[in-house]
Amino acid sequence: MENDLVSVITPSYNSSLYIEATIQSILAQTYSNWELLITDDCSTDNTIDIVNRYVQQDSRIKLFCLEKNSGAGIARNHSIREARGRYIAFCDSDDRWLPEKLERQIAFMKKKDAAFSYTSYYVCSEGEEIRGKILCKPTINYYSLLKDNSIGCLTAMYDTHILGKMYMPEIRKRQDWGLWFLIIKKIKIAYGLQEPLAIYRVRKSSVSSNKWNLIKFNLNVYRTVLHFSFLQAWCTFLFLFLPTYMYKKWRQQKNSVK
Repeated sequence: MENDLVSVITPSYNSSLYIEATIQSILAQTYSNWELLITDDCSTDNTIDIVNRYVQQDSRIKLFCLEKNSGAGIARNHSIREARGRYIAFCDSDDRWLPEKLERQIAFMKKKDAAFSYTSYYVCSEGEEIRGKILCKPTINYYSLLKDNSIGCLTAMYDTHILGKMYMPEIRKRQDWGLWFLIIKKIKIAYGLQEPLAIYRVRKSSVSSNKWNLIKFNLNVYRTVLHFSFLQAWCTFLFLFLPTYMYKKWRQQKNSVK
């Protein structure tokens, strides 16, 4: 298993507060055959200086810089193009992995003969206080993905030996969801390892913090990636996505009361 290189895809933009913890979590992996490909999206802080320190210390870490600010999806795609690994995995510059993440997930994929997998994960505040756990579904198909983007990007991994290299749609937001659709269309089903193996940092500037933007970005995925008509996109949002979203919020509130 150690012969299978994993390419870790990390976009960065003004990530100086968090990216060191991200890199440290990759360095701490019990599975050592990885490369970390960081593509910076024109940061104006000292993100590049921080990354360069690690580049000089470990040859597995590589830094690329875009010429103009283009968004996380294009930054990720740049790293994917440069990737040499059998497996493509994603970890954003404010998230972290637990030490056994790669080891356990690759073993899980081999056992399931899975082309695409994901895991459960913890949620923490900007100050790194653990706030809860997101338990993933054991399997996800196209229909369930229409209702909810329940695959955490920081946990996703796909096998290029089966799928080839696959890239995120060039849209500004929710590119990860778009890629999951493209993969699921090819393989029909993805498998979830229900052990939490990553930590997602909730920030005030995240997409989900603005509910109106969330509607707009969801509709854009339906229209741009899936090529739904205007009516089909709205119906999918109102009658599939929104009820699922409201139910999840109700469950979260109910559990928090307990």
